[in-house]
Amino acid sequence: MALTVITETRQYLTFKLADEVFAVDVEKVREILELTTITKVPQTPDYMRGVINLRGSVVPVMDMHLKFGMPPAERTVNTCIVVVEVNLEGETIVLGALADSVQEVVELEAEQIEPAPKIGVGITTDFIVGMGKHDGQFIIILNIDRAFSNAELELAGEVMKEAA
Repeated sequence: MALTVITETRQYLTFKLADEVFAVDVEKVREILELTTITKVPQTPDYMRGVINLRGSVVPVMDMHLKFGMPPAERTVNTCIVVVEVNLEGETIVLGALADSVQEVVELEAEQIEPAPKIGVGITTDFIVGMGKHDGQFIIILNIDRAFSNAELELAGEVMKEAA
């Protein structure tokens, strides 16, 4: 699998999960929503919190804490849903990603980003583009297209179709 190498200045939307700051390319972000009612869909994985109605469209919502193996978070006034577009074999799937809070849009140059760390055998970091540095802190830059497996994205697509 080819590594993603950042060679140009890009803008990223940063958001928090617990004490960690994550980022996703702004080109992948459709919008940011206040937390709304999420309808649970039976027999889906825990990290798939359910679906929301976004102007007549069904959008699956993923709990990024659970997806990344973190403990569940308390919902606060800052909890939001980052609506992103994910590419699955040429098809665009719209997903909501639960975040503790959205921080800001930052512009990072290639030299501010280090490659994703190699953690060890059996631990996949394909979904991490790199580690950015901004204002003295690390930002984990996600490749949102790889944050979910094809099977997970296909399940999200099926949930969207069934709920529509």
